[in-house]
Amino acid sequence: MQEDLELVIGAAEESMANAVSHLENELLKIRAGKASPAMLSSVMVDYYGTMTKLTQVANVNTPDAKTIRIQPWEKAMIEPIEKAIAYSNLGLNPQNNGEVIMITVPPLTEERRRDLVKSAKAESEHAKVSIRNARKEANDDIKKLQKDGLSEDIAKSAEIEIQELTDSYNKKVEIEVERKEKDIMTI
Repeated sequence: MQEDLELVIGAAEESMANAVSHLENELLKIRAGKASPAMLSSVMVDYYGTMTKLTQVANVNTPDAKTIRIQPWEKAMIEPIEKAIAYSNLGLNPQNNGEVIMITVPPLTEERRRDLVKSAKAESEHAKVSIRNARKEANDDIKKLQKDGLSEDIAKSAEIEIQELTDSYNKKVEIEVERKEKDIMTI
């Protein structure tokens, strides 16, 4: 019975950790005025008929805070990469010199910064919902175990432990979003 309880708590913690990890990945995609290779992580390129991640057909780096440099592995990929970036709806304008693609990241307007903060907060809300769902599932599993013979005291202490996990992961979400908001609003 105790092993089942530990499994429930472990699964809940893993789900909550995955929610925070997913949030961190989503926040990387929200640009903060500085160039970052992560800004292009969602770009898919037509690589000889197969949709492939940009990072698998080119080297993406940032020589400075306002520029992204893309060096394709094959020269034939310059045009498909350029098209993929233009159609990705990221608001970036790629330019190539026949060898590499350069993207100058435009400065963010105040209104755009506020919109990005809203998207970051929306992502944090998704993470919090996932954390709450993990808590609900864990508490439901604890109630099932209680029906199967788990003592009420142990069930209560497990629910308290689940709530403490929930609070700590919600705090991590808040910290991540505050950090991203500060990053976005810094000019």
